[in-house]
Amino acid sequence: MTPVSLAIVGAGDRGSGYARWALAHPHLARIAAVADPVAERARHLADAGGARIFAGWRDLAAEGRIADAVVIATQDGDHAEPARTFAELGYHILIEKPLAPTEAECREIVAAAERAGVIFAVCHVLRYAPYTDTVRSVVRSGQIGEIVSVQHLEPVGFWHQAHSYVRGNWRRTDQSTFMLLAKSSHDLDWLQYVVGRPIARVSSFGGLKHFTRDNRPPGSALRCLDCAVEPTCPYSAPRLYGGRLREGQHGWPLSVVTREFTEEALTSALRHGPYGRCVYDCDNDVVDHQVVAMEFDGGASGVFTMTAFNAGGHRRTRIFGTHGELECDGEHVRVHDFRTGDVSTITVAATGDPTAGGGHAGGDERLMEAFVRAVATGERDLIRSGPAESLASHLAVFAAERARLTQQVISLMEGAR
Repeated sequence: MTPVSLAIVGAGDRGSGYARWALAHPHLARIAAVADPVAERARHLADAGGARIFAGWRDLAAEGRIADAVVIATQDGDHAEPARTFAELGYHILIEKPLAPTEAECREIVAAAERAGVIFAVCHVLRYAPYTDTVRSVVRSGQIGEIVSVQHLEPVGFWHQAHSYVRGNWRRTDQSTFMLLAKSSHDLDWLQYVVGRPIARVSSFGGLKHFTRDNRPPGSALRCLDCAVEPTCPYSAPRLYGGRLREGQHGWPLSVVTREFTEEALTSALRHGPYGRCVYDCDNDVVDHQVVAMEFDGGASGVFTMTAFNAGGHRRTRIFGTHGELECDGEHVRVHDFRTGDVSTITVAATGDPTAGGGHAGGDERLMEAFVRAVATGERDLIRSGPAESLASHLAVFAAERARLTQQVISLMEGAR
C-alpha cells in the first residue's frame, strides 16, 4: 500500500513516540509535517523524516490539507480547537487521550469528526495490546460464563506519581485535568471494552493524602539537591533521574526532565526546573488515590482502584463469572474453570513494558498500525477506539469524578437501576 502521510501536532514525548513508529515503518507511513512551538523538538523529528516544520498547529492548518492524517498530541487542554479545525479540513485524526478536559469539549470534538466523516481514533492504547486480546478472547469464549463482577487495579507507581502528578505537567486540575481523566481514562475504557458493556452507574471516593506540605519531613528542603533527607526519601529526584542517566535509559521519564543526557545538564535541570522540587512542597492538587465503584449495563458490578503507593508495573484484574474466574497481571491470564476444576495459565508475549516509555506493552505500535491501515484502506473496523466508544468511556470518567466530589451515585444511562 502507499505510505500514509502524517502531520504530527505536538512533538513532545507522546507525539515523538508515534512519529518514531512512522520512521521505523516507512512502507506504512511517512511524516509530512511537524508542528510544535519548541523549534528544537520539531526540527529533531522533521529532519529525521524530511518533513516540513511549523511553529504551531494554526500555521499548519493555514496550509490546508497537506497530509492524509494528523496526530494530535498536544497538552490535554489544547485538543479541542485543532481537532475541530483539522476535521473540517478533511484530515483523518488520531488524538491522544483524554479527548479534552471538559465534557462539552469532548462532545464537540466527536461531533466535528462525525460531521466531517473522517476516520477518527483516540489513543486508548490498552485496547490494542496483545494482552487485552487474550483477556477478551477468554471472556467472549464463554469459558467463565456470564461476568458477575470485576476488580481492577492501576498501580501508578510511587515514582511515576511523583514525576507526572506531583512535579510534572499533570499535577494541577486547573492546568491539565483531574487525575482520573489524565491517567485512568485508559482503565474505565478498558473495562467497558473487556466486559463488553457500558458503565451504567458510578460512585467514587479518594483524595490527596500524602503529597502535601503537612507531610514534609523535618529538616527537608525545597529542592532535593539541598535536602538532608534526600538520601532516604523514596521520592528522591537525583536517585530517580540520575540512576536512569547512568544506566543509559534516556527515554521517558528522563527525556522530559532534560534534553541533554549529561550529569551537568541533569543537575542544572534539578536545580532550576520543576522536577527537582520537594514532592511535599509543590503546587499539586490531583488525587493520589481513588476508588470507583461501578455497575455495568446488565447488572454486573466492578471496582477500580488507582493508587500511587506501589512499585508500579502491570495493571492487575480479576474477573468473576458464573462458570469461572480470571486472574490477570498483564503478562499472564490464569483461568479457573468451576465446571471441570481445571486451572490453566496463558502467557502473553508482549513488546516492551506497560509504561509510556515501554510502548504500553505493544499497545502503541498496534494502535498506530491499525490507524494507518484504516486510513489507507478505509476499513473503519480496524479502529477499536472510535468516536462513539471513546466518548462513552470519557463520559463515565466525568461521571465518576462528579460522584467523588458530590458524594453521590451518578447514573449514565436512561433507565439505569
